[in-house]
Amino acid sequence: MGNNDETENSKYKLLGFENNKNLAIIMVISTGKVIKITLSELLKNEILDNLNKAEIKSIYRKFYSRGTALTAYEVNDRHEGAWVIFVTLNLILFSLYVFSNFATPKLFYLEQFNVVVTPGLFLYPLTFLIVDLLNEFYGFRLARKAILFSFASNALIFILLNATSHLPGLPGWKLDTPYGELTSHISSVLVASSVSFLFSEHVNSYLLCKIKELTNSRFLFLRVFFSTFFAVIIDSFLFCFIAFYGTMKNSDILHIVYIQIAIKMCFAIFNILPAYGARSLFKRYIAADQTA
Repeated sequence: MGNNDETENSKYKLLGFENNKNLAIIMVISTGKVIKITLSELLKNEILDNLNKAEIKSIYRKFYSRGTALTAYEVNDRHEGAWVIFVTLNLILFSLYVFSNFATPKLFYLEQFNVVVTPGLFLYPLTFLIVDLLNEFYGFRLARKAILFSFASNALIFILLNATSHLPGLPGWKLDTPYGELTSHISSVLVASSVSFLFSEHVNSYLLCKIKELTNSRFLFLRVFFSTFFAVIIDSFLFCFIAFYGTMKNSDILHIVYIQIAIKMCFAIFNILPAYGARSLFKRYIAADQTA
């Protein structure tokens, strides 16, 4: 029989129907992959056992009416609330990423740990939480699109900053030289951060989806922690060695890498609680509306 919980799907989710072809559109939750299957085949497929009551009811209604009956998946298939959340998470991801890059010139000293860090070090790890939420709510495919969107936006900013630095300056304008130095510094950081961001976030997304598949969508804390755990290691090594190789000793670079990993690991633990809270809110206010 189908899942008794009307707002929870662990493997598959009904997205809608193609009435002219008598097809059901199903999403594989762990990967975000979309498949199309005829209603007659779906009724004999194990996919049906993993759908909730509202989805199963709509499928039978559509099948026995030969595609003529309207269901909630035609009437409410825009799911505006879910897409507003998707856009919001994209904007937060982009904002955190860009802020982390632009805040790199502001160095401050942590006396108790005897290290010099930037403000971005404490906010950038939140990007892993945002990507985890995108994977959890929308699947790997859409999370990957969000990562590529942020990466492309970062590349555009890099191009525009380099272009503005070549514009002729205003004679006597005191901020012209500091602006050139600032844009030059940020541009070099953008290259390192772009490479590390692209690789680490893809690893984070892949591992989260893989762990979700292996655990049958259980143990959210495991996939949030371990996906972030490996991602921050990759991110720290790639960023530091690309940004500082040749300008610092390898031993000094490794020291910075270890400090970054230690700080980001704290966020890997911290991210667990917000992930549970966000998932609970999403189920209550968004997923419930889609299956109502």
